[in-house]
This record gives sequence, structure tokens and C-alpha cells, in this order.
Amino acid sequence: MDNIKQYVQENKERFLNELIELLKIPSVSADSAYAHDVVLTAEAVKASLEKAGCDFVELCETPGYPIVYGEKIIDKNLPTVLVYGHYDVQPPDPMDLWTSPPFEPVIKTTEIHPEGAIFARGACDDKGQMYMHVKAFEYMIQNNCLPCNVKFMIEGEEEVGSKSLGWFVERNQEKLANDVILISDTGMISNQQPSITTGLRGLSYVEVEVTGPNRDLHSGLYGGAVANPINVLTKMIASLHDENNHITIPGFYDKVEELSAAERAEMAKAPFSLEKYKKALDIEDVHGETGYVTNERNSIRPTLDVNGIWGGYTGEGAKTVIASKAFAKISMRLVPNQDWEEITELFKKHFESIAPKSVKVVVKPHHGGQGYVTPIDSVGYRAANKAYTETFGVPAIPVRSGGSIPIVALFEKELKSKTILMGFGLDSDAIHSPNEHFGVFNYLKGIETIPLFYKYFTEMNK
Repeated sequence: MDNIKQYVQENKERFLNELIELLKIPSVSADSAYAHDVVLTAEAVKASLEKAGCDFVELCETPGYPIVYGEKIIDKNLPTVLVYGHYDVQPPDPMDLWTSPPFEPVIKTTEIHPEGAIFARGACDDKGQMYMHVKAFEYMIQNNCLPCNVKFMIEGEEEVGSKSLGWFVERNQEKLANDVILISDTGMISNQQPSITTGLRGLSYVEVEVTGPNRDLHSGLYGGAVANPINVLTKMIASLHDENNHITIPGFYDKVEELSAAERAEMAKAPFSLEKYKKALDIEDVHGETGYVTNERNSIRPTLDVNGIWGGYTGEGAKTVIASKAFAKISMRLVPNQDWEEITELFKKHFESIAPKSVKVVVKPHHGGQGYVTPIDSVGYRAANKAYTETFGVPAIPVRSGGSIPIVALFEKELKSKTILMGFGLDSDAIHSPNEHFGVFNYLKGIETIPLFYKYFTEMNK
């Protein structure tokens, strides 16, 4: 693998152009209007794996969108790496905040990415990071240096809770058998300091509906006499946190893992500037649970956030109505030991109990998943760290992420193997937001680093 840097540089333009073509397809899994495009993307991923050198590739039908499966088995006595990624993307809304169209990728320089970054929906999450693995695999095939077996499982429903993935994994355990699972759907501290995500938060996602009168009412004739669902909903939501930003749902913290002072001290070694953090977000101050610093609040503590709220008239001008209904979407990020289904039920019971009799409340669970922690003494972790150290010149730092990848816990349960999270994105990449982007440096560095993981993982398993 001595020529990997040379190979990446010689093929840089092609690698970028291929990713740009993939990013042009609007594979928004949450919106049925894009269903055709989601399937087109699956077909494009299938073609890319075939071209890269897989011996067998197929589109596996599921109750939802297809899963792209590919493999290259060189020797059944060698270890097998299972690469997971997803080809679906978040909705691009709000469209007016994009500086360039979300599905017309462009490369622009930024302060953090002087060599350029690809701006498009899915650039970092997860098409860009998933495609690094395809190109890393291509390099190993072209240079006859693939040291072990590899399998790919690329799904199209990650952004809507991986609804069909559990169904697929349960029915294909022998096909998916592996020694380690490799995922790039996370980030790292900076382009100078790599990190490996060792913990993920779980997730419970719900939608709430508050209904008052049987129709929208004139706010002059009925105001003050009939409950306003929007007013009621906002009060109910406000009551979910106390003055210390502690979540008030009874039983919510019963199983929360409390990290020791030593573990918290180890986490604190990761480089972090609060002033730079506030500047990057254009905020005067941070906000969160009393007794914890920012990097703890967004990784090792559970949260509850409103992701959307609506009701009544929101068009131009004025319309004096009391809406019949009000709605909100709410997500709860959970830490290890918190069961997402149990938390969903606790939320439902509590939210319905605090509703006044003047309204009706319905809580609709959407999806969720368990949290996950991976040990830093595993062969997979050590191989990843050695790969990062070689390409970045410094060892990676283990970090816990505030994000959720619910399928990681599912993989361990069903496939009995550990997951290594080798992310190359940055916090500033605006995933799930307008102007999502992925640095050219990060994309190419991922292609350069991933083959080294295969090399060291195979060597360490001899």
C-alpha cells in the first residue's frame, strides 16, 4: 500500500466527479415524491461496487427501499470486514437558506477547507463518506493488495430510522457474517486531530397532536373562552425542562449511565474552544443541563428537543384564528442503558397526563434505537487508530458522539460483531442543515486511510 497517496492524487478529479454525479440524485427517503430517485441511487451504488471490483453485487428487496449488497471473498480463512453505509439523504428544506442548489453540487473554498469542499445534500451524510469506502476498495483491487474479505451493505432508509434494515439483517445473518463492521457516518475533531467515535446516543422520536375545538375559531369571538391548542402545546413543551434544564419526565433518568470523574477527565483532553464553538454558531452563550460542560451535554447526557412545531395560520399577512389543532415533532437522545421503547412510553404517559381537560392529546411514536459504546482495546479500534496515526501523523482520540446510529446496537445483537466508527466529517459540515458540505481533503484522506485499516486489522488477526 506504499503507493496509495499517489493513486489518490492521480485519480482525484475522477473521484470527485463520480461523487458529484451521485450527489445530483435527490435520494430523500422521507418524502415519497423522491421514491424514484432513491431507487435510482441504489442502482448507481450497485454499479459503482461492480465497477470497483466486487465479485457479486445485488439489490436486495425489503419492505421499503432496496439494500445494496456486494462482496469480494478472497479466502474464507481470512477475516471479513462488513462495510455499512446509506445512500438516502435528509430533506433539503429550508431551500431559501442554501447558497447553491442542494442537488447541484459545487466545490467552494471555506476558511476551514481552503482546498475546497463539496456543497450538496448528502455530501458528508452519508454519500461522501460511504463512497470513500467504494474508492478505497477500488484502490486495493487495482493494486492487488486487498488483504481480507469484504462485504458491503448500503441501505436507503437510514434517515427515516432504518425501518427495513432489522428485517433484512434478521433474514440474512449468514450472508452478513463478519469479523468487524466498519462505518463512516460520524466525524472527527479536526483536519489536524483525528478521532474515533466510541459511543453513540440512542434515539426516541415522537410526534404530538393537540386538538381543541372541532374547527378553527374566530379569535375575537372565542378567544379567552376556549383553549387554544397552540398555547397549550407550548406550555406543555416548556414544562418538560426545569430551571436547571433537567428533563422532568418521571423515570427518565432511572437508567442513565453516570460516567466516573476519571472518564470525564479523559474526555476533557479532547481539544475544544468554547469561544470558537460560540463564534461558529453565532451565539452569545451556550445552554444546557446544569453541572455538565458543553462536550458532556452533547455526548454523555440525554436530551429532549423540539424538532418542529406548527399550527394555525403561518401565511403572509394576518388571519385571526384559534387553530383547532397544534403539532410538534420531538426527539430524545438517549445514553447507554436507556431503552428507547421504554423512554417513548414514559414520554407518552407523562405528556398525556399533563394535558388539561380542555384539549385532547395524541402521541405518535415514529422510530428510535439504542445507544452504543465500543471498547478501545479491541482489535478493530487498534487497527483504526494505527491507520489514522499513519495518515495524519498523530494518534486518534476516542470520543463519544451526540448523534445516533440505531443500527449499530442492532448489528451487535444480531451479528455478534463490534462496529468501528471511522468518521471523516467535521462538526462544521452542516449535516441535516442547509449548505451541507464535505471537505475535499476529508474525502481524499478517507480514501487514503481506509485501506490501512484493512491491512492492520488483518495483520492483528493472524
